[in-house]
Amino acid sequence: MSTRTKTTFLAALDKSPPTNDFIKGLWRENPVFVQVLGMCPVLAVSNTAENALVMGLATTFVLLMSNTLVSLLRAFIPRQVRIACYVLIIATFVTMTDYLIQAISLELHQALGAFISLIVVNCLILGRAEAFASRNTTGRSMLDALGMGLGFTFGLLCLGAVRELLGSGSLFNVVIFPDHFQEWVVMMLPAGGFFTLAIWLLIFNAAKKSKD
Repeated sequence: MSTRTKTTFLAALDKSPPTNDFIKGLWRENPVFVQVLGMCPVLAVSNTAENALVMGLATTFVLLMSNTLVSLLRAFIPRQVRIACYVLIIATFVTMTDYLIQAISLELHQALGAFISLIVVNCLILGRAEAFASRNTTGRSMLDALGMGLGFTFGLLCLGAVRELLGSGSLFNVVIFPDHFQEWVVMMLPAGGFFTLAIWLLIFNAAKKSKD
């Protein structure tokens, strides 16, 4: 691609409505069902809808704050140490999130375990900092972070709701099925996460193809 063509292409991208930065993370570039990112927390903490929701919101908060700060400081961060700076920024907000969850609910903090701290190495967050926030305005970076974060939360909730509903007959700890319902214990195990993810991937891809 020539320099002139590349410039024209980038200019066309900049003319896209700001709402596209938000919407793409919810559907067209969904982190879970399209990009298949952050699979460790997706599979590990999605055994209940509550765990899935909290992990999704925690990731969204870290993504939003880190994208905002990276975008604000992008002109001051030397290119040679940009990744180290991004990790430091992300780790700061992850630590804040960790203490916040621990203060709100110690039981929930224990249920999520080490996966809160592992948000630091979530490729979704570092990827958005490098690929988007470091190259775009603060407003666009915030919209991108919100879209990707809520898309990630949506993906986690899809898995968490199905696994909890079939695995324990409840949803957000509220009993849905009658007492004689036979619980699918496998849904609460790691294998259940893989099965549920595979089914949701089929549904999501089929829906995208029919819409396209």
